[in-house]
Amino acid sequence: MDQTKEIADLKDKIKAHSQGTTTLNLSFIGIVNGLFESLGQNPATSGELAMKTGMDPEYVERWCDAAYAFGLLDGQDHQFRLSSLGEIMRPSHPQTSMPQVIQSVLGTHMSERIAGLMRTGERPGEVILGERETVLPWFGPMLETTFGPIFEKQIFPAIPFFREIDRNDALAIDLGCGNGWYLRALAKHSPKLSGLGVDGFRENIRQASLRAEEEGFGNRLKFTQGDIFSLKLDRKADMIAMNRALHHVWSDKERLFPMLRSYLAPGGALVLWEPFWPKQREELRSNGKRPLSFQNLGEHAQGNRLLNPEEIAEECQKVGLKTTISLFAEGNESVVVAVNTP
Repeated sequence: MDQTKEIADLKDKIKAHSQGTTTLNLSFIGIVNGLFESLGQNPATSGELAMKTGMDPEYVERWCDAAYAFGLLDGQDHQFRLSSLGEIMRPSHPQTSMPQVIQSVLGTHMSERIAGLMRTGERPGEVILGERETVLPWFGPMLETTFGPIFEKQIFPAIPFFREIDRNDALAIDLGCGNGWYLRALAKHSPKLSGLGVDGFRENIRQASLRAEEEGFGNRLKFTQGDIFSLKLDRKADMIAMNRALHHVWSDKERLFPMLRSYLAPGGALVLWEPFWPKQREELRSNGKRPLSFQNLGEHAQGNRLLNPEEIAEECQKVGLKTTISLFAEGNESVVVAVNTP
């Protein structure tokens, strides 16, 4: 191929990517401010939409123009309605694209921060996730919408231990619980189970407590803000789960695993769900692993790194737990179950 033509084709691809990014940016505004959900109920003028959502009418008018230009809205006679593309941006849509939108904007934030941090070597920690007030409230819903179906369709049916703990007085602990979706999912399957979720972000605990009450689990599931290493339990736990959270405290693994082991009842288990970090760099070129490469860059800014399940199993075995490794989502997610054998 002629080099000039090749460069022109590459620039066309970059332009298309740029327009796609703008579509996601506009979608983010519409998601977090309730604009898509409102229009999903009824078409409206920009003024009516501003009134229904409590937003500034001049901003909404200009957003409607831009969303129309990028195909998120259709319109006629000053009335706007959702296009097919706009329809799947509604967070309540069964096939919503909300997680991809939130992830894209979070990725832009992380890119801007990392560009500066790379010059100094600083690693601010998890606080970096909470620096954008419009993003943080959507972090839990993003994870729930993305990983909830994987848990329901793949992980829960494949892990026998989940069915074994559905007994009276069984206690499940979720460390780094986010908005509590994992414990709620377990509670639906295990009516005898009680649970405690711990997370460092106040907003996550607020959402978790609210959703548990709304779904009728308020008497069985409790949530508290705090640090994992400050956890105090009145009794041994039958299960301790960490869902894509272990890598956040991996640097303290020598302290972490003996502590977790001490909290487990006989026959209890750690259930550790992590993205599968490959051993060979070449695997990162695959579609499923490619996003992990960027996530791992962001994790470095938080003081973390992604993990391979074999190194997780090794740490579990060091404290006397019997481990099994299972892979899901076409090998992109791993679950290590580590049992405290009596």
